[in-house]
Amino acid sequence: MEKKRILLVDDEESIRLLYREEFEEEGYLVDSAKNGAEALAQFTASPPDLVLLDINMPGMNGIDVLRQMKELRATVPIILNSAYQEYKQDFGSWASEAYVVKSANMDELKATVRKYLG
Repeated sequence: MEKKRILLVDDEESIRLLYREEFEEEGYLVDSAKNGAEALAQFTASPPDLVLLDINMPGMNGIDVLRQMKELRATVPIILNSAYQEYKQDFGSWASEAYVVKSANMDELKATVRKYLG
């Protein structure tokens, strides 16, 4: 069975490294991007099966990236993953499939990814 690909978008290198390790252990292929522009370039060049997207990033924020990704390929599930609870109320975040607040415990995030990738 072909491995599912996750595109991980976060400006914090420590998060990218941790998530890559965790999700590769779960059996996924993980591509990562450190900002919105890089994420959109990768998303267009080789569309992933799912996107994990930070909101608070320099330059283009995650809500803008989400909007553009949905215009390009509406069927790819996008999980917003932010340290900030308040973005959950942001109308722009409603286009995502899920919103998971960052936590040291990754169980909720992993369960959400499994829900969309099977």
